[in-house]
Amino acid sequence: MSPPSNPFDARQDLADAPRPAGPRQRPKDAATLILVRSGTRPQVLMGRRAPGHVFMASKWVFPGGRIDRSDFAAASATEPSAATRARLETELAPHRARALCLTAVRETFEETGLILGRPAPSASVAGPWRAFRAVGALPDLAALNYVARAITPPGRTRRFDARFFMADASALLAPEPTAGSGELDEIAWLPLEEARALDLPAITRFVLAEVAGRFIIPDGAERRAGKDRPIPFVRMVRGSHLVTHD
Repeated sequence: MSPPSNPFDARQDLADAPRPAGPRQRPKDAATLILVRSGTRPQVLMGRRAPGHVFMASKWVFPGGRIDRSDFAAASATEPSAATRARLETELAPHRARALCLTAVRETFEETGLILGRPAPSASVAGPWRAFRAVGALPDLAALNYVARAITPPGRTRRFDARFFMADASALLAPEPTAGSGELDEIAWLPLEEARALDLPAITRFVLAEVAGRFIIPDGAERRAGKDRPIPFVRMVRGSHLVTHD
């Protein structure tokens, strides 16, 4: 499955086309988690944002959101892999890199009810991690693979400097999502080709193509993630989308 020749073609997504810059707004750090089911027909978990949202209303997206102060101190069952740490720490201080990994896990739990973690004694903690720890789990950061970065263009109602992580569904404590927080009004596991036919933001369409590229078939062997693939960084420069790689 090859990526589109121009993933930011405005004809594909007029609502996400470049706009004149509004008041200067500094992007906020955020993290997104792309959960995949490996196999001969890989699937991804996606959700449709409720129509009333100011940002990307009714669009299909991956679960994710902005970093929270609690993510800097949250406990975890494992730490990010050496490869993930090395890639993130070329852009971020180590404590912020780890916090963004935790953001991806926490936001996914809040929006879908899915736990990327390992069993642990339940604990009572304050703040956004309370529900996650109450079910008896700690985040499994070793399951995360850093795959993309994107900064929301100027002029949007919200701007994020988002890191996209990918993890296999085998690391989840339970395979099926719940209603979560209600931020997503529909959540589903979708084959990659079906997901790319949905109403998607341009960056989501681009990242889906990146995810597809991480599934390769070497000499007829089973599909596996291409963990050594360069990390694309998408941002707007002088009114046009620029994609560079590490």
